[in-house]
This record gives sequence, structure tokens and C-alpha cells, in this order.
Amino acid sequence: MAKCAICEKGAHFGNNVSHSHRRSNKMWKSNVKSVKVKVDGGAKKMYVCTSCLRSGKVERA
Repeated sequence: MAKCAICEKGAHFGNNVSHSHRRSNKMWKSNVKSVKVKVDGGAKKMYVCTSCLRSGKVERA
């Protein structure tokens, strides 16, 4: 599973709970995109979550 290179955000795990309280596994996936980012004057491809993209923590190449 992809993980954000900036904030380390990845998948979270928990349970779906039915009305009769039976539990099954559930996974929440973070919104991670593959993006070309400016690093040390060059471009590098990395996985970045959309919250980091919107907040300006990375600069696109």
C-alpha cells in the first residue's frame, strides 16, 4: 500500500460492525497520488497525499 512521502499517511484498519454486532475487517485508504516533485533542483516521482498537495508542503515539478 502506498504511503505519503511527506507525512507518512497510509492505510488505517478497523472493523465493519453490523446491526447484530458481527465484525468484519475494514481498511480505509488515504488519498495518495503519484506526483513529480521538485527536489534539489531536479524532479523526482513520489507518492504524496492530497492534503499535503493542497497545503503546499510540496512543489510540483
